[in-house]
Amino acid sequence: MEIRKIESDDSTASFIETEQERYEAKHGVQCNYTPFCFVAEINDQIIGAVSGATFFSEIYIDELVVKDIYRGKGIGTQLIKAVETNYAGKGYNNMNCCTNGFQASGFYKKCGFELEFVRKNNSDPKLNKYFYIKYLD
Repeated sequence: MEIRKIESDDSTASFIETEQERYEAKHGVQCNYTPFCFVAEINDQIIGAVSGATFFSEIYIDELVVKDIYRGKGIGTQLIKAVETNYAGKGYNNMNCCTNGFQASGFYKKCGFELEFVRKNNSDPKLNKYFYIKYLD
């Protein structure tokens, strides 16, 4: 056996997806991994975006960004609400995300997320990882 680093390609992605689906089926679950992206626009210009994916019974926020000049105006909050509204009543248990200390940990609390735990970075506290969850009705 040889282990080597490669650049991911379609055949690798297909292998991973096929094997994951087989394993999930063996255990009676389906991942149903579905990426999403919502954007905020002014005059056809993107000023903010949130992306992530749904899988199993979760909604995962991967990236949330708002152009610097539009920050603090509620756009990020509206993007989070758009995700929540879009998936409301569709069987999802929670929304979750991870952010670093230098990013927006307080923002997620304002959006109703609870801090689950912090993974500390001993060399730079700005790189502490904050894991948040928001349970859905």
